[in-house]
This record gives sequence, C-alpha cells and structure tokens, in this order.
Amino acid sequence: MLNFRNVNIFFALFILAWFILDSQFHFTPAAYGWILLVYVAVLFCGCYFIQLNYFLKSVCSGNRNKKEIALSFDDGPDESFTPAILDTLKESRVEAIFFCIGKKIPGREEILRRITNEGHLIGNHSYSHHYFFDLFPAGKMLGDLRQMNQLVNEVTGLTPRLFRPPYGVTNPGVKKAVEEGGFVSIGWDLRSLDTVIRDENRLLEKGLRRVKPGSILLFHDTSETTVKMLPQLIRELRQQEYRFVRLDKLIKLDPYA
Repeated sequence: MLNFRNVNIFFALFILAWFILDSQFHFTPAAYGWILLVYVAVLFCGCYFIQLNYFLKSVCSGNRNKKEIALSFDDGPDESFTPAILDTLKESRVEAIFFCIGKKIPGREEILRRITNEGHLIGNHSYSHHYFFDLFPAGKMLGDLRQMNQLVNEVTGLTPRLFRPPYGVTNPGVKKAVEEGGFVSIGWDLRSLDTVIRDENRLLEKGLRRVKPGSILLFHDTSETTVKMLPQLIRELRQQEYRFVRLDKLIKLDPYA
C-alpha cells in the first residue's frame, strides 16, 4: 500500500542500498538530487490527492455496485447561494451534506438551521479555512475544528463528526488532528471545479461524464454556476437511474458525535 509510512521505509532502504553501491561505483552528486526530487514529488501527490489515502484514510466513495450517489457542498453558508441550492434540493427531494466554514456562520444561523431542518447534514470544513491551514501545528488544527463544532452545536445542537480538509490537503498534522478529535475524513471522487468553471453547460457535462456508482460529488454553495446547473444535473442523473442518497447513508457512518 502506498502511504507515508511505507514510502519512508522504502526510501530509507533504497538510500542505504544506494550508499553501499556508491562506495563501489561513485555516482555523481546529481543522482542524489534526483532521489530527493522523486521523494518530494511523492510527498506532494500524497498531500494534494486525498483519494490516495497517503497520510490518513479518507472516505471518497460508496458502494460501487449500487447506482447511489451523494451530493456535497463546501465553503458555505452563503446568504446568496446556499438558500437557492436548498430550494432546488427541496423541490427535487434530495438530501445532501454541507461542509461549512465556522467563521461564516455568525449572522447566517438561520441558514444553518434550515439545512438541518430540511434533512441535510452539516459537516466540518474547519473554522478558519485559512489558506495555510495545512501548515498549522496539529494542536492548532484541532482547536480550529473544535471551534467550528462548538459553534454548530450552539446553533443546532449537533456536533459534526464528518470533516473535509480545507482544499483537500492532508499531511501528518491533519492526520493527528483528525484522529485525536474523533473525526472521519471525507473526500470525493468527482471534483466539479465549480469555483473556476463559469459555463453551466460545461459544468453539467463534466458532472454527467465523470459520475459513477458510489460517487461523492463535490460542489460549492458559493458558486452561481452550480446554482444554475444543479436542477438539470439532478434530472439527468435520475434519468440515468442514479439515486441520490445522503452521505451518511451512502458510506454507512454516523454523521454526528
């Protein structure tokens, strides 16, 4: 299995063997640079591709044998777009999960209550969603996650257990914070890129082309393009006999502590 521990063991053994060979064949210094470059490249991929489960296990899909899929929305609540998405979900009778940012909740408490009152889930997407969140010490990360949970609990009485790392970045610090906090890391297998795609038809085509049984679809309730595209996506996927289920039912995990 390709993970942080196993890769470190492999590279340690490889470098040991390399030193032994170097004593015999006298490799050039550039060869050591290439070894370092490969190691750094592996670390980079492990950090930025959550599906690899490189540093910690993240749930990125459900049962591949059933045409069931789950919608997830990141970075809310947003006073303009979250209510519009909730309207579409209500009309379509679809339940989803909203991975919310804690600092956005003050002043938008009613949106948070509406999410839970209409049968949707709230997930933890950190309190700060700081650009350098993944560089925080593990203790500071955990404090950030607990601050988010405390705020959600004050508003709704619920304590989120499902956590989506900001930007999908993982590392040893994130792993420690997730494990010590009793969280479950949630990824995706269909990233819509709706924060950069402005054409709703292109966004729709991307979703329809890449979805598969068990998919967790990542959208943002901060995207006007998603608001415009979502009704058509739901209709067309239902025509393909996909069934929308709430994330906790797709992955069979309790969403709250």
